[in-house]
Amino acid sequence: MKLLVAGIGNIFLSDDGFGPEVLARLRGHPVPADVEVTDYGIRGVHLAYRLLDGVGTLVFVDAAPHGKAPGTVSLLEVDPAELAQLGVAAAEGSSPPVDAHGMEPVSVLRMLSSLGGTVDRVLVVACEPKVVEEGLGLSPEVEAAVPAAVALIQELLANELTEVST
Repeated sequence: MKLLVAGIGNIFLSDDGFGPEVLARLRGHPVPADVEVTDYGIRGVHLAYRLLDGVGTLVFVDAAPHGKAPGTVSLLEVDPAELAQLGVAAAEGSSPPVDAHGMEPVSVLRMLSSLGGTVDRVLVVACEPKVVEEGLGLSPEVEAAVPAAVALIQELLANELTEVST
């Protein structure tokens, strides 16, 4: 598998459902055969074990506060050196235990590293949430950001797969 797009988040916590909503909308668009698009919701352990099967590039889609206005979509890249440090911390026992329902990208990558797995490249399509408390549905600002996130992921797929094949 060359590329895995993983929607993460809890649909019962308002804007935390951004990742699952983006994946639901992305399913209406064609993706190349070597791309897997899966909504993992809050199943961090399942995602970590899936990554052990081998993935070149992992794209997390998540609501993540990063100091921007609510609804702002950003593309973040995780530094491979930071991934290596996650593995060292896990091996030394200095990392906290992994919550079976925790879906923070760092927790998933820490678990993957502790299991001996790696990912070549990690990207995060992040949306600044407005509301992360019990409730169904996205805030208007985050709802308005969903089409932009879908377009960004489609662009990433085209670029990432072109780079891999050349």
